[in-house]
Amino acid sequence: MDFEKGEVLFVAKPLEWTSFNLVSKVRWKLQKTLKIKKLKVGHAGTLDPLATGVMIICTGKSTKLIETFQYQTKEYIATLKLGATTPSFDLELPVDGTFPTEHISKELVEEIIPQFLGEIWQVPPAYSAVKVDGKRAYDYARDGQEVELKPKLLVIDEIEILDFSVEVLKIRVVCSKGTYIRALARDIGLALGSGAHLIGLERTRIGDVRLENCWQIDNLIQHIEDTIVL
Repeated sequence: MDFEKGEVLFVAKPLEWTSFNLVSKVRWKLQKTLKIKKLKVGHAGTLDPLATGVMIICTGKSTKLIETFQYQTKEYIATLKLGATTPSFDLELPVDGTFPTEHISKELVEEIIPQFLGEIWQVPPAYSAVKVDGKRAYDYARDGQEVELKPKLLVIDEIEILDFSVEVLKIRVVCSKGTYIRALARDIGLALGSGAHLIGLERTRIGDVRLENCWQIDNLIQHIEDTIVL
C-alpha cells in the first residue's frame, strides 16, 4: 500500500471517539511508521462521538475522492428512547423533558414512519457543526445562545422498523448526505405526540462500503506496522 501516493481505508469508528480523533490516530501512525513529518489524511462524513460505524479515511492524493464518498447514500441503525428529550437529541446531555408514551403502539409507529420517506425538510440540531455567521451552532448552544437554523432539504430512501417495545424504537434508515439522525429522532418523537432522543447509532454503510468491510482501529494500526517496509 502506498499511503503517501494515496489510499482509501474503511474503518469502524469506536464509541466515544470523535471523527477527528480517528483521523489523527491514523495520520500519527502513518507519519511515525513512514518517518515523514506531513501526510494529507481526511475523512468522508463525520460521525458524532456517541455514534459508531463506517468511516472512510483517505490519504495522499486519494483525499480528492472525499467529496465523492460524502455524496453517497448512507445507512444507519438507530435506537430511539421515546418519551424523553435532551438538548442534543442524544445521550451527550441529560434529559430536559419527559412526555407520555401510553398512547404509542406499533400500529401508530407504522402509521407515522412513512411520513419521513422521500424528500423532507429538516432543521439541524442546535448542537451541530452547522455554521451560522461563521460560527458553529454548537458554540452558540454551549454559550446558552439561541440561533435560528434554517431547514435543509434531504432525502430519506428507506426507514424500516426493526424493533418496538415500551419506550424504545429501533429503526434502519437509508438517507442522503446531510441527514441528522438525531434530528430525525426528534421529529419522530414529535410526530408520535411525545418526545424522543437517540440512545444508539451505528452507521452500517456508505455507498457500497459496509461495516463488515471495515478495519477495527487496533487491527489497522497493526496492519500499518506489518506492511510498511522502509
